This record gives sequence, C-alpha cells and structure tokens, in this order.
Amino acid sequence: MQATSKQMPKPIARQGNAQQPRTPEPRRFDPKAMLGNSEMQAALGSGLLMLIAWAASGWSEILSVLLYVISYTVGGWIKAKEGVETLVKERDLDVNLLMIAAALGAASIGYWNEGAMLIFIFALSGALESYTMERSKKDISSLMALKPATAVRIEQGAMNEVAIDLLAIGDLLLVRPGELIPADGKVCRGESAVNQASITGESLPVEKTAGSEVFAGTVNGEGPLYIEVTKAAENTLFAKIIKMVEEAESEVPDSQRFIKRLESIYARVVVAATVALIALPPYLLDWSWSDTFYKAMVFLVVASPCALVSSIMPAMLSAISKSARKGILFKGGVHLENMARTSVVAFDKTGTLTEGIPQVTDFIAGEGYDRRELLSVSASIEKLSRHPLAEAVVRMAEEEQVELYNIQESKSVTGWGIEGTVQGQQWRIGKSNLLDEPAVQRDDEPVQHWKTLRQQFEAEGKTVSLILAGDKIAGMIALQDTVRPQAEVAVRKLQKLGIKVAMLTGDRAEAAQAMAARTGVDMVFADLLPEDKVSHIKALREQYGHVIMVGDGVNDAPALATATVGMGMGMKGSGAALEIADVVLMNDNIEEISSTIALARRSQRIVKQNMIFAVTVIASLMLGNFLQGIALPFGVVGHEGSTILVILNGLRLLR
Repeated sequence: MQATSKQMPKPIARQGNAQQPRTPEPRRFDPKAMLGNSEMQAALGSGLLMLIAWAASGWSEILSVLLYVISYTVGGWIKAKEGVETLVKERDLDVNLLMIAAALGAASIGYWNEGAMLIFIFALSGALESYTMERSKKDISSLMALKPATAVRIEQGAMNEVAIDLLAIGDLLLVRPGELIPADGKVCRGESAVNQASITGESLPVEKTAGSEVFAGTVNGEGPLYIEVTKAAENTLFAKIIKMVEEAESEVPDSQRFIKRLESIYARVVVAATVALIALPPYLLDWSWSDTFYKAMVFLVVASPCALVSSIMPAMLSAISKSARKGILFKGGVHLENMARTSVVAFDKTGTLTEGIPQVTDFIAGEGYDRRELLSVSASIEKLSRHPLAEAVVRMAEEEQVELYNIQESKSVTGWGIEGTVQGQQWRIGKSNLLDEPAVQRDDEPVQHWKTLRQQFEAEGKTVSLILAGDKIAGMIALQDTVRPQAEVAVRKLQKLGIKVAMLTGDRAEAAQAMAARTGVDMVFADLLPEDKVSHIKALREQYGHVIMVGDGVNDAPALATATVGMGMGMKGSGAALEIADVVLMNDNIEEISSTIALARRSQRIVKQNMIFAVTVIASLMLGNFLQGIALPFGVVGHEGSTILVILNGLRLLR
C-alpha cells in the first residue's frame, strides 16, 4: 500500500495516555532484587534468629529454645509446605521433607543449634536456587514486559487509541518517538532508528525508512513512523516469541525428568535406611540410643540428594538465558541437550546460506545494442512483474540510474517469462531454453557464442535469461542468489568443532556445487523436493547420529520436524518453519550456530561435573559417618555447601 493512499496527519506531541516502552533491566547481579525475594528473607531471618538463640543459651535456656523454634518455623515453613504438598497431592516423598525431618530429629535429642543451622543453610540454598533460576528465566521472558497494550490508529484523518486486539491488517498506525511499535508492519512514511534488541538481540538500532519491515515489541527511536499493519496481533513475530518462551519455561529436559524420578525413589530408600539405623544398631552393635539417633540424623542429612537435584536446571537455564541474549531462542532444555550431541548440521540453501535475494551478476548486450539502452528496456518491462528475478533487474537499473520507458503493452508468458512493447518494438525476456529449440539449433557463430556464455554461467551456479528483440537475441542476463556474508565463516566454525556440514536444496546440481565451493560445505544434495529433504535427514541421522536442520521456508518444515533439532530463521522465516522449529535464530545470524553448539556442550560438561561432584560428596559423607563418625554441623555444611556450589557452577554459563 502506498503512503498516499491514506490520510496522514502531521506528527503531534505525545499525549498523556500514550504508551511508554518498558525497557528490560540489565542482566547483572542485583543484591536488592535477591534480598527482596521472600525465600531469601525467610532464610536470612532464620539465620539471624539462630545466632540470637545461640547467644541467649548461656543465660536463658527457655528463651534460647523459644528462639530456635521460631528460627525453625521462619526458615523451614516454605520447604515444609512444599514437602507436605508433594506428599498429599502426589503421594510422594521429596528432599524437603527429608531435611525438615533431619532438623526436627536433631532438635529432639538436644542439638537445637545444629538443626537450626541445617534449616538455615537448606533455606539459603533453596532461596539461592530460586533466585538464580528466576534470573535466568528473565533473560528469556523479559520481552514479555514489552508487550504493547494499545496503538494509535489513524481513521479518516483522526487519531484514536485502540487496544492491540482490535487492529486489523491494513490499518494505519502512528508510532511516536520513544514508543513501542504495536504490530508487525511496513513503514509507509517517516524515518527512524528502531531498537530491535528484544526481537533479534541486535545491540545497535536499525534504520527504518519507507518500505522497511518493523516488528511489534520493538522501540521506535527519534522520528515518528507511520506503519501499515501487515499481521494480526496473534500472528506477529512477537506473539510467536511469547509462545516459544512459555514452551521453553514449561519443558523439562530428559536428564531432569530422570533426576526427579530418582529423587522420589532415593528419598524412600533414605527414609527406610534411617528407620533401620535408628532401630537396629542398639541391638546389633550395642550402641546407645542417643549415639544411634545422632548418627541416623547425620545420615539423613548427608544422604539427601539436594546437590544432585540442583545439578541440572540452573546450568540449563543459564545456557538458555545466555543464548536468548544473543537472539537465539530455545523452546526447551531438551533441545539444548540434543544440540550438545550434534554430529551434522544440514542447511537449506536459499534464505539460509544465501540471502534469498537474487542479484544480476552479468548483463551482456549483443552486438549492435547499447548496454544502458538494453538495461533500460529490460527494466521497464520487468518492472511490471513481481518475480524475484525481475525485481533484481529493476534494482540494477535503479542503481545505475537509467531512465525507464512507458510500456505500451505487456503480458506474462506462463512458464517462460514476460514480453512487452517499447516504442513499437516487441521485446521478450525469459528462460534461456530457447537456445535449445529447433528454430535456433544453428551452428553460426552468434548462437554458439550465447550457448557458450550460458554454459559458463550455469557452471558457476547462475540462472540465465535471454533478452530478445522480436526473434533476435539482443542480450543475456545472469543472476545468482547472494551468499550470506557470514556463510563461509559459519561453515568453517562448525567444521572446527568436528561437525560435518551438509547442504540440502531444490536447485540444480550445478548451482548447488557452485555454492558448496563458495561456502566449503562437506556434503551437497541437490534437486530435492520437500519429501527428499526428509529422506536425506533420516539417512544422515542413521549414519551420523544427531542432526540439526537449519531452514526458513514452508518447504523446510518437514525436514525441521524430522531432524534431532530443527532450527528456524526468525527474521525472514515462514510461520510454518517458526512453528515447527525447536530453536529460532531471531537475528538470522547463522554464524552463532557454532557458538550455540559449543555452549550446549559446555552446559553438558558442567552438568556432568555437578553430578559427579554431588555423588562424590554424598558418598564421602555417608562413608565418613559410618567409618569414623562426623559431627552433625560438618555434615550440614558439607551437604548444603555442595548444593550451593553446584548452583554457582551452573551460573558460570551466564558470564
């Protein structure tokens, strides 16, 4: 739609109820935010009461016990509630009840301070885990705060503020400086730099002029923009991202599911073992009841799987969070796990390794024709077509600033090209297969010259069109899709990680091989239909294992679904590709794929480190308790300290 097709009032000053953008807070350690967490306040309150109770024990035992009871209640209430809910709703035991039971057991034999210390450190580690997981999630979901609520719609020259849900395709909106862009659309008038960090992760604002595409949830800069809505609210890129965020926050990786199942079984075993340790040693080993109960409580503390349970999710969420800051959205931790085991990355060619925008690489004028004049005629005729190859010729004419003619008559020739009349002369532009027709199967030098040129261009992977004046060949156009500037670097980085790179395309084998030579991919599969891409992805999975498929189009959707991890292009990708993809490159920067795989591998290493460390600490403390006997405070510090350490180790991925 042209800018002149709707009335556009002059920009006006911001009004009182105009929507203000809410900028996400910077991602750094925030003590105030952490202390504002209710769990953290309860943990610190418990610790303070424990110290006061310990200090009061010297002059008033009753007051000391009373303070300890309050400390237990303040620090253990949240965890006890969680444990009871799990027991009642799921009929299952969890680590929360184990810790509360151990603290109460310690108090029952007079070790009030040790029990309070256990409650304090357990509550502190739980609060720290909750805080860090929320902090990680905010990196993914902070853009939820940027969801626009209203828009200024222009109707018959008047401006009305309306809810986002009431916008329709074709509506004209005014976005003032500093406001959120309320809908996906195209700029009709105005110039401004738009901050797209919430969508693409780009650090610098992007200049927008008439014809530029803009996205809901991004922030307008210094100039007013008039925008025509191109997508309904529920279909915007922003809406799709929010859906992805919700999926990412709800989906649990396989390893975490395994740990949760293990926790349930393990907790029952620990409870049974604790009961056995309380009941049997006085009869079998002639231990005193107090020593037996003490050792049983130490066992209950050190055997609990707190550190093991906390080994996975903080690290996973930290990795997902870091990726989100770079404009790479995971729909769940399971895809991060799968990505870490990647053996092959398969790229669709058009729109992925290439820009998906063909450009004229060679414009050859025949003998007796002026090149600029021929370009002017060609662009004048092609301007009437919306075919990407026609648009490439028009762009070249605009760049070279040649004047265009008024076309007297034109029509599309289905399956071949376009023809038109310029100043009484009929011109035709279309496929070069005319050179192979019997009418031109001659051995004279001009025809052979054009055939040789075509062969040369096609060997380079270019698409060739002929320009004919009447029935005479007047020139030849060679076009080629633009390779993404970072394509070769992206391929090389993947290969450096030991990953093979494949290219799947529906293009001719010659064009595919030419692209392979320019990008350095290891395997090329050409002349493919969508179902052929699926077959090749299945074959690659059988031969190599885990496969990532990177694509942008509707025809890539089946292959994205078949791959171990489907990765969609967020900026120019189709809705179907975004819907099916497991991971989305919001800024279309394929160079980030290698660093994301490296991050996924690093997260898995940290998870393994955490699990090995947690199991080692639990086993060491359990053996120490039975072989030599360890003090309850040492068991508390060793067990809960290991939990805090594995959480902090996972947070290293946020750096």
